[in-house]
Amino acid sequence: MTNEPRNPVPLWMTTVSLAGAAVAMWVVWLGRDQRYDVRPDGSTTGLYEARQVIGLGLTLLLPVCSAAFRGHGAAAVLGSSGGLTPAAAHDRSDDASGLSVIGVGMIVTGSAAATALAAALTSALHEAVSGAGRPRAPHPAGTPSRPCPPAGPGVA
Repeated sequence: MTNEPRNPVPLWMTTVSLAGAAVAMWVVWLGRDQRYDVRPDGSTTGLYEARQVIGLGLTLLLPVCSAAFRGHGAAAVLGSSGGLTPAAAHDRSDDASGLSVIGVGMIVTGSAAATALAAALTSALHEAVSGAGRPRAPHPAGTPSRPCPPAGPGVA
């Protein structure tokens, strides 16, 4: 089994495409919500709702798994984390508390871990389904080191 990508698309192109997709998905799911909600008891919620973050993660699974399926698992991890990190940093750049640095660090760590897991599972599933990496059955009449004897006269 080789570790060659199964698609001739250059690795850098996959990485850049995934980074762009991650930024676009951040804008769609999280970029427009810039206010904290106040509950009836006076406490405030986080900036994003759970459904927004879950939606971003599920939407990002498609390009990540697609890249991993084509053999570009590292590009999936680098591209998605590389796109989410500056998007999150820009989104929280007006935070005066200084806690945005911790949040961005958590996004880097979490997105890298989640996409690495998704890419590894997708690659393993692809290899299991396609049979890549399985040893081949030996030749019926011999092995590669002992080829089949030539057919004798009258044998077709």
